[in-house]
Amino acid sequence: MTALAAFALSACTTGGGSKGGLLSSDKTNPSALYISALQGGIVSRAGVKLSNSELQRALEAEYRALEAAPGFQPVAWVGQSVSGQVVAAAPYQVGQQNCRQYVHKLNDKGRQIEARGAACRNPNGTWTPLT
Repeated sequence: MTALAAFALSACTTGGGSKGGLLSSDKTNPSALYISALQGGIVSRAGVKLSNSELQRALEAEYRALEAAPGFQPVAWVGQSVSGQVVAAAPYQVGQQNCRQYVHKLNDKGRQIEARGAACRNPNGTWTPLT
């Protein structure tokens, strides 16, 4: 499990080109499972229109914040017209699952927007948002 998480994080890119990253178009990329499990993440609840590459960067940042970032350490991403950062709180236990509350702060051409949520880690390493 640790090796898989290290592999997934080694593929991350939150700035720059469209090649690589967790949502790359490579059909053999096993990391896409981890991003799709986020079900659009809390960024999709923010009401901000994102390009495909911005959405990719935003979801990668959400995954990285939930999976590996120390509590309250921002994971930033930059898109062409929108940027953001994801800050996850310290993990807590719900039954046998690790869960984290987190906030996704967006800057849309100077307009500041925040989306808040929580997610729990599944036994297979994916994160499921709480509704």
